[in-house]
Amino acid sequence: MKKVIIVQEDNNKKINNFVDWLIYMIGYALVLITVSVIFKKTIYIDDSYFGLYGLIAAIIIYILNKTIKPIIIWLTLPITGLTLGLFYPFINVFILNIVDYLLGSHFIIKGLFMSFLVAVLISLMNILMDNIIIEPFLERKND
Repeated sequence: MKKVIIVQEDNNKKINNFVDWLIYMIGYALVLITVSVIFKKTIYIDDSYFGLYGLIAAIIIYILNKTIKPIIIWLTLPITGLTLGLFYPFINVFILNIVDYLLGSHFIIKGLFMSFLVAVLISLMNILMDNIIIEPFLERKND
């Protein structure tokens, strides 16, 4: 009996990762810029260099979501379990405050409520992007 081995190239995986990254960058940047335009007194993103700091904030949020967020979720799992998942958005608030600290005067969020609102909007954007854009795109690519 002969065995047939099919080797697939990783080009599709690289393209999928790039498309995933690009979609999230656009989504994060749109959420951040929209909220900063609506709530001018409580969230500030420096608009010099044609919105470069909004894009930098989106990149930092994406990197923190992929690297530090799983560790924080694992560490705070007992608290999240005790609160029946109500603590989970505060992890995103923590990530936004890290971005606020890293970008200094170019990205400012005033108040816990505004951080919480932006965190909830980013979480909703993540859910919508996953269910409406990314999963159907990946399923179509695999067919």
